[in-house]
Amino acid sequence: MQDRHSIDGSVLLGNASLPDAATGERSGAVSRVDITIRSGRIESVAPAGSGLGDDDLPLHDCDGGLVLPAFVDMHTHLDKGHVWPRQANPDGTWLGALLAVKADREANWSSVDAQRRMDFSLRCAFAYGTAAIRTHLDSAPPQHDISWPLFAAMRERWAGRIELQAVALVGPDHLLDPAVLDEVARMAAAHGGLLGGSVAVHDRAPEAVRAAVETAGRHGLDLDLHIDESGDPEARSLRALAEAVIETGYAGRVTAGHCCSLAIQDEGFVRDTIARVAEAGITIVSLPMCNMYLQDRAPAGGPARTPRWRGVTLVNELKAAGVAVALASDNTRDPFYAYGDLDMLEVFRESARIAQFDHPVADAWDWLRAVTALPAATCGFDYQARITPGASADLVLFGARTWHELMARPQGERTVLRAGRAIDTTLPDYRELDDLMQDR
Repeated sequence: MQDRHSIDGSVLLGNASLPDAATGERSGAVSRVDITIRSGRIESVAPAGSGLGDDDLPLHDCDGGLVLPAFVDMHTHLDKGHVWPRQANPDGTWLGALLAVKADREANWSSVDAQRRMDFSLRCAFAYGTAAIRTHLDSAPPQHDISWPLFAAMRERWAGRIELQAVALVGPDHLLDPAVLDEVARMAAAHGGLLGGSVAVHDRAPEAVRAAVETAGRHGLDLDLHIDESGDPEARSLRALAEAVIETGYAGRVTAGHCCSLAIQDEGFVRDTIARVAEAGITIVSLPMCNMYLQDRAPAGGPARTPRWRGVTLVNELKAAGVAVALASDNTRDPFYAYGDLDMLEVFRESARIAQFDHPVADAWDWLRAVTALPAATCGFDYQARITPGASADLVLFGARTWHELMARPQGERTVLRAGRAIDTTLPDYRELDDLMQDR
């Protein structure tokens, strides 16, 4: 029997628990299987016990432990990550975060500074078992001239470990400036990226959303917007986005992140909006941990107050209506989210608790697709996040055998296989960034 740390490209993973959702099926079943891996690729998936006669492969007995595809994290902010020690959110609010990040960006975001923090974040994600990441990059000029060439270099450096994709992020005022928006779109296009932006409560919100859709169409770019990241029920940019996509005939992929205000709007408006989102083919990505951190927080200077709502969008209702719904990390240790470590199992576990998609368990297993195959397809990654014959053996092995065992603990002892080889899952030490956090 092979030690899990010495798995080296060719192995029989015996007696593994495999959710059907990990293979592309949607039955909710979990089966005991043997997974044959040869030269880094999955050769076969067969009922447990059927592969034990293959004596030329070393055996790793999973003892009923779950085997999942490596994760896909389709909404992150690698350029913001880990600045908290030098630029904290003063009050925990969204506006506090926006202003704090602006100050830090203008003071500190050189290519060297951003490169070191991005690399630190990617090392964390890799150790936890993530194989593909989409990151939003603050792209208001002149920052775009720093961040996009750096991203291209990081994408090349991390090729073969984490597949990377980037989205140009600007605010509504830049979306409404045709010259600036075209400049940003050209930069994103030159680096194989997407167009994005953030629109919530704004007196010209529908116009800003329409500009993003039309500009993405002119430049042949897919679109990924931060939409209605607000507790104001008057934030209605999701409806405007769906209508703009339908009316313009925009043909690219469209993703809307956050969509928080949908959860506190009138039921009739919600039903109509979800129907329009489904018609437009928009993928919704929910960021439950960050949204719980920021939304409905008491303003600074007042008495402490418990939040009255969870901050997350209507993931269950959207999914029931046929809308593709993904889950993702969002920010890590920056003013928008003080915590997090790009651990997609943490995202999945906390999302189940926050959004209550954990019963019945058979149906809950389908949500595994929200952190694997669904975002992989939405982003168009080469990595497809499915455990099927012919696929690269990019897997995460757990001692946990069932849903409740997986969700009960952080699963720090997981084994991560990339091309069938066990990787070093040692996390980088925060002390590596100490010199970047000194007063400038």
